[in-house]
Amino acid sequence: MALGTVAAYLVARTDLPGRRTLAVLLPLPLAVPSYVAGFTWAAEAPWLAGFPAAFAVLTAVSYPYVLLPVLAALTAADGTTEEVARSLGCSPLRVALTVTWPRARPAATAGGLLVALYVLSDFGAVSLLRFDTLTLGIFTSYRGTFDRTPAYVLGLLLVLLAVAVARGEAHARGRAEAPVSSAAGRPAPRVALGRGGVAATAGLVVVLLVALGVPVASLLRWSALGAASLDVADLVSAALATAGVSLAAAVVTTLLAIGVGVLGARWPGRATRGLEETSYLGHALPGLSVGLAVVALGVTWLRPLYQTTTLLVLAYAVLFLPLAVGAVRSAVQATPPRFEEVARTLGRGPLAALARVTAPRAAPGIAAGATLVFLTVAKELPATLLLRPTGTETLAVRLWSLSSVSRYAAAAPYAAVLVLVAALPVVVLLRGTRR
Repeated sequence: MALGTVAAYLVARTDLPGRRTLAVLLPLPLAVPSYVAGFTWAAEAPWLAGFPAAFAVLTAVSYPYVLLPVLAALTAADGTTEEVARSLGCSPLRVALTVTWPRARPAATAGGLLVALYVLSDFGAVSLLRFDTLTLGIFTSYRGTFDRTPAYVLGLLLVLLAVAVARGEAHARGRAEAPVSSAAGRPAPRVALGRGGVAATAGLVVVLLVALGVPVASLLRWSALGAASLDVADLVSAALATAGVSLAAAVVTTLLAIGVGVLGARWPGRATRGLEETSYLGHALPGLSVGLAVVALGVTWLRPLYQTTTLLVLAYAVLFLPLAVGAVRSAVQATPPRFEEVARTLGRGPLAALARVTAPRAAPGIAAGATLVFLTVAKELPATLLLRPTGTETLAVRLWSLSSVSRYAAAAPYAAVLVLVAALPVVVLLRGTRR
């Protein structure tokens, strides 16, 4: 939260040298999955291990979750209040702490929640950097013994931690001051950093080197070393398997989300709001805990589906349904209800009007949500490790399998393809933010 908030403040409220370029580069670590960053640092510096390494790597890849919402909040906030505070003799630091921060706080705490949940559920980075966490203990217990009760107990503990974090964030956000729109105001005056501007830029460049520079350079180096021995057929097979399960998950998740999103957009109420909030619970839970729950469901009640792609897609739908629900609801809300009312006056029923009038206009937004689900599933690791059918190897699984035994040159091409896939939603996100 500190790193993301300070970086957003420097870009939005100061005359930071190179701030336009940094505004584009700082969110890009979102395109590097945590286990890819862990793989590159483990490959380049094998002596890095334990808590310091895991803390540094996860912080480096997670700060954009705070940076982006805080930057959006500061851009939209009315700068008049800050200007008045400066005219009354307040120093830039006092204005930042007493005026700017209270308005950015809701965005910062929401981003902090995402980071906390992301780190709680992380498995790949901590396993590659050899730091024992609940997720690593769950996976070791699940794979190492026939009695899976300890794994389920640890998974429940992980869920309780996630719930506690979510409740704490909701409490903090509820006491925060809402940002004020700049629609009726003007941009806040930029703070002159003087000689400190060069030091601030240098600090952000160091952050980018840790989060983006080293992973990209490492992938290029190890890919070049492993090019001669690259198993192209295996890479293509893993890419096709990734595309297959991701496409199936995107289709199923989007179909499930259409009903929830349409109800929330067209028939709001207590029941639909409760249904929508319930759909978000799975996304707040760690992937490993959801994977364990679906394993138990398959072994106990759905044994014919155990070790099948169907059960894996079900886990993906539980985890990533909110991504599609949000896209469907936004797309449907963007179409004025009066268009459907006109269709009703011409003899169409409610569902026919929705299908013939609203659906074509909402299709691009729904497709964008499906694409986001596709790309997110392609990067997913913990649930895939637990639920993938025997013989199915995705890019994420192959990367983790090879890097966990220090075959870095062989693992690098899989990581490079994953980063390219993960970069697509980040580019879309940046374009939307600029608009």
